[in-house]
Amino acid sequence: MAETKVILTKTVSNLGHSGDVVNVKAGYARNFLFPQGLAFAWTKGAEAQITAMKRARLAKAVATREDAVAAKAAIEGTTVEIAAKVSESGKLFGGISKEAIAIALSDKAPVDPKSIEVETIKTTGDFPAKVALHPEITASFFVKVVAE
Repeated sequence: MAETKVILTKTVSNLGHSGDVVNVKAGYARNFLFPQGLAFAWTKGAEAQITAMKRARLAKAVATREDAVAAKAAIEGTTVEIAAKVSESGKLFGGISKEAIAIALSDKAPVDPKSIEVETIKTTGDFPAKVALHPEITASFFVKVVAE
């Protein structure tokens, strides 16, 4: 399968950050990255764009690092409580989504639901979770699910 060089315009999980030059399968680039606006084809003249994108990403990372440190201090070791409907056997009618956890965390610090790592929650109890606040900073907390 042929590979093609692309320049990422946005961060893509398990691939790279904005401004990175990566090799991907031609079909992945053509059918997903390009239509979603996540990347464009690499050319020799695009080096200036790459440096500008990396400079902007670095400036943003420095600004958000202080925010991430403050958010970690607020979140680390805390427990967020989420009430859910439960059957007689103690199982939930559905599950607890990462969006619900992000909403519960919003009074401490705003977080992206996609950056939350937690096992699938289908019962009541305490569950360990992590949230990536910055590429180098993660905070650990607990999700406590109680019956409504």
